[in-house]
Amino acid sequence: MQGSSRRTKGKVRWSKLYSFSCFRPHTSDPDSVQELIGQPGFSRVVFCNEPQVHKRKPYKYTNNSVSTKKYTAVTFLPKALFEQFRRVANLYFLLTAALSVTPFSPVKPVSLIAPLVFVVGISMLKEAVEDWYRFLQDLNVNARTVKAHAGNGLFVDKLWREISVGDVVKVNKDEYFSSDLLLLSSSYEDGVCYVETMNLDGETNLKIKRCLEVTLDLNEDAKFSEFKATIRGEDPNPSLYTFVGNLEFENKIYPLSPSQLLLRDSKLRNSDYVYGAVIFSGHDTKVVRNSTMSPSKRSRVEKKMDKVIYLLFSMLLLISLVTSIGSAVVIKSDMSQWWYLSLEDSDPLFDPSNPLRSGFLQFIRALILYGYLIPISLYVSIEIVKVLQAKFINKDKKMYDEATCKSVQARTSNLNEELGQVEIILTDKTGTLTCNQMEFRKCSIAGISYGGNINEVDIAASKRMNTDIEAYRSSIDQSDTTSQSLEMSEFSVADIITQQAILRGQENADNLNARNSRLSDVRKESFIKVIKGFNFRDDRLMNNQWIYRSDLFDMTMFFRVMALCHTGIPVEDGQTDKLKYEAESPEEVAFLIASQEFGFQFFQRTQSLMTLKELDPYSGKQVKREYKLLNLLEFSSSRKRMSVIVRDEDGKIYLLCKGADSIIFDRLADNGGAYQEATTSHLSNYAEDGFRTLAFAYRVLELAAYERWNSIFMQAKTTVGPEREELLEHATEMIEKELILLGVAAVEDKLQKGVVECIDKLAQAGMKIWLLTGDKKETAINIGFSCSLLRQDMKQFHVCLSKETESKNQLKVTISKSDVISAPFEN
Repeated sequence: MQGSSRRTKGKVRWSKLYSFSCFRPHTSDPDSVQELIGQPGFSRVVFCNEPQVHKRKPYKYTNNSVSTKKYTAVTFLPKALFEQFRRVANLYFLLTAALSVTPFSPVKPVSLIAPLVFVVGISMLKEAVEDWYRFLQDLNVNARTVKAHAGNGLFVDKLWREISVGDVVKVNKDEYFSSDLLLLSSSYEDGVCYVETMNLDGETNLKIKRCLEVTLDLNEDAKFSEFKATIRGEDPNPSLYTFVGNLEFENKIYPLSPSQLLLRDSKLRNSDYVYGAVIFSGHDTKVVRNSTMSPSKRSRVEKKMDKVIYLLFSMLLLISLVTSIGSAVVIKSDMSQWWYLSLEDSDPLFDPSNPLRSGFLQFIRALILYGYLIPISLYVSIEIVKVLQAKFINKDKKMYDEATCKSVQARTSNLNEELGQVEIILTDKTGTLTCNQMEFRKCSIAGISYGGNINEVDIAASKRMNTDIEAYRSSIDQSDTTSQSLEMSEFSVADIITQQAILRGQENADNLNARNSRLSDVRKESFIKVIKGFNFRDDRLMNNQWIYRSDLFDMTMFFRVMALCHTGIPVEDGQTDKLKYEAESPEEVAFLIASQEFGFQFFQRTQSLMTLKELDPYSGKQVKREYKLLNLLEFSSSRKRMSVIVRDEDGKIYLLCKGADSIIFDRLADNGGAYQEATTSHLSNYAEDGFRTLAFAYRVLELAAYERWNSIFMQAKTTVGPEREELLEHATEMIEKELILLGVAAVEDKLQKGVVECIDKLAQAGMKIWLLTGDKKETAINIGFSCSLLRQDMKQFHVCLSKETESKNQLKVTISKSDVISAPFEN
């Protein structure tokens, strides 16, 4: 760990000092945006659609060619030799090879030099081959093509390496971005597009990007024939989630934000095409700035071998020293009197009259003669084995992904032996253990829970407790046919177990099996259409039956929040009258599908208008209603909530909010928590079932109060500087309060195929597995049991920071289920 930390520490570059707050210029006045732009750290100037300007100073920037190889033709020999002679054994054999060319050597030089050249040559050849593959991969990336504007509205294919700053490019669906681009327009009318950033941060969720409203009309090739604009912003830096700058277009200045920046190596999804202007190219792009040169990787086995070589070398020195001392003592004692050692001619390598000199020469000869104690062939064997292992890994059929038609690639073979020494696996849940494909399962509206079915977590819980939930579900289904619908959503796992025990006491196994068989036939006869993303069953809400509920207003507002509070866009489905949706997260897609099934179809969106087809509960017909989108307060991991402010056709202004229940509950009005107690109980049940939950709330805004807040919000939004995020957070806190709770929605993210078996085998291998998730505690525990991460024989430690002790930095440690120990820790 120490070695890795040392490697990651880089030198401080003077050009990056602006990243520290003490060196940044500060501004709080939105009218003085230009004060920051142009100063150190914010001096980038890009002339859009004029790439020829960037071929000469002072606006000449790097080209778009990227190299990840470790060596060049000039640096290969010195760098590769340095890497080889970092090994202790190679240093020793270099020393003995140097001594072999001296007159003191008892053997011919070729016997020592040839093995050293062979070993070092084999290792250098392996390094060269692996770097050659990196070079070929760079050639493949740099030779990709993208549509670039060549003039007069004509877009032609251009290689990535030929793209330069200022070029206007057109990127089609499922293509990677060749460089960091400013989004100008997209195939959608409102100028949004969805980007997959898996290569940047590993996230499978799509990120939504929006262009400026002023460039919305640039959605055709011909419209770029006269397009000219200037971008002024920050210098190249490695921050993936920030961007400061402005766009000068048609004699006006518009502030830019990260939502207009398309990063290199991210992929365009769910949009037919986008147009963008190149801001950063090549090694100036943010992803390349975050990358490092290919390091010299040495495994723990190789480092341990060095220690063994130190031990062997110490033994060799000891043996040679003992031999030389013994030789000197014998020569000094009486060896000079032995007549058969008398030399006719003087020998410079052996002088019995000078035992000290003869002993030293004997030490040199012993070092050379006993050198075979250190096995140079061991390194040759290890290098050959590593290369063969890398080949086997690349050709392993079990590591071939049929979905992407790709096999694993071992880009370096230096760390093969580390694969068998993994002790700890650290993973997240969403998209790794789960499919990241959400299904709408249950909801609680106005304190009443709706929906119900058995999921994977219930089945896993039943196996732990030796119960048969499927049999219970069958009995519930039969009782539903005789007495309307039994509210199964009101039952937790414990309720199911209790009811099943009662059933077992009343009926024997034969009768129960016969009942299950009959119910199975009924299910086959009554076919239910499966809707992707919607797995909800409750006759009280389905088929528009919710319009007969007494809490009609809360029902309507709940469905409106689902249909309006999101960043999704509708996609037409030509087969049915239903729409498909694309959104930043699969949760939003599930909510949009659910709202459509309940009669609130979101079918059109622009940057300032959202249109729904709502079911009118009084007439029973669908009516078209338009909502003007006034503000969008986006979701973030720190905020844990998202809000939209809309104005309906009657002029009423609503704030619609969804987020984590703890965040929403803290922002309720005095009269807004009428259903909080019942909703909290339902939340607990949903969490025990392993569902992800979000709370829904709303607030009616007065026009005067909204206009005062909006001026503060817009001032914060247009601020350029380090205090922008703080001002935005303060503005959102001002408006997201005094909320009225509507209820919660629960979605399910199913486990991926083979997860349970995989984790079970890893655990049997003795590996320690850490799972990171943002779910509620109950959800996390039940997911842990369902994926075999947790077992019944394990002792559970629950560590949490309670609200009462949060200011005192105290931890409340709960051991097992009943023992509670308060353990305060003072800083």
